[in-house]
Amino acid sequence: MNTLPLPRPACGPPAGAAQGRHWRLAALCLLLGTGATTAAAQTGSTLPDSLAAEVQRLAGEAAALVSPTSAKPPRVEVLVGRLDPRLALAPCQQIEPYLPPGARPLGRFRMGLRCAKGTTAWRVTLPVEVKLWAPSLVARTALPTGTVLQAQHLVTAEVDLAERPDPALSQEKAAIGRTLARGLAPGEALRVGDLKLRQYFSSGDTVRVVAVGPGFSVSGEGQALGPGNEGRSIQVRLEGGRVISGIATGERRVEVAL
Repeated sequence: MNTLPLPRPACGPPAGAAQGRHWRLAALCLLLGTGATTAAAQTGSTLPDSLAAEVQRLAGEAAALVSPTSAKPPRVEVLVGRLDPRLALAPCQQIEPYLPPGARPLGRFRMGLRCAKGTTAWRVTLPVEVKLWAPSLVARTALPTGTVLQAQHLVTAEVDLAERPDPALSQEKAAIGRTLARGLAPGEALRVGDLKLRQYFSSGDTVRVVAVGPGFSVSGEGQALGPGNEGRSIQVRLEGGRVISGIATGERRVEVAL
């Protein structure tokens, strides 16, 4: 990817911008202004301290999905692409970045740029890639679909957490004994979506139903009306015939949020 041949944009927050969303874009906006093609937010060598800290915070949120006990956020890498060289854009004194509807500001996406102060209003989109590098479990060798994972199948390596939307796994205890729903190539990261769902109970089993509310919980028993697959919604018939829906969260356990 190459640098963007545009004048330095003004990176102040647009009126009414949501703070979290704005700083995601502001970090990229600054990169455009400095002409950098990559930035390691971990060191803050390209970003000023205030923006580098915010980018690190966002990276820490992503890392919490992978390893909640880790205090070290991922290493952030931002790659800014280039506009179509055939475009002839009018000069602009203030360029504002924005996220087009449906854009996900991680991995590969297109960031919108609009001229907010200039002789002619214009909008364009720019290819951007944000990578979050952190230690995670990867396949030591090729692992076919159906492999029941053991410690010798896995090794820790730095992977891009943003490459796929489902979280990567960094703890062996979350992987050992689980079955692969898809094969992995050597060095490929193990992610939540690569594992078959655990079945906690079968249709007709007696299950404990736990209703959870703010500061309290109430439990009882019922009969499962379908298989209890991990994290999936399941209907349960309670004593008296009432049917409720909850989430299968453990062995013969269904949680209902109140």
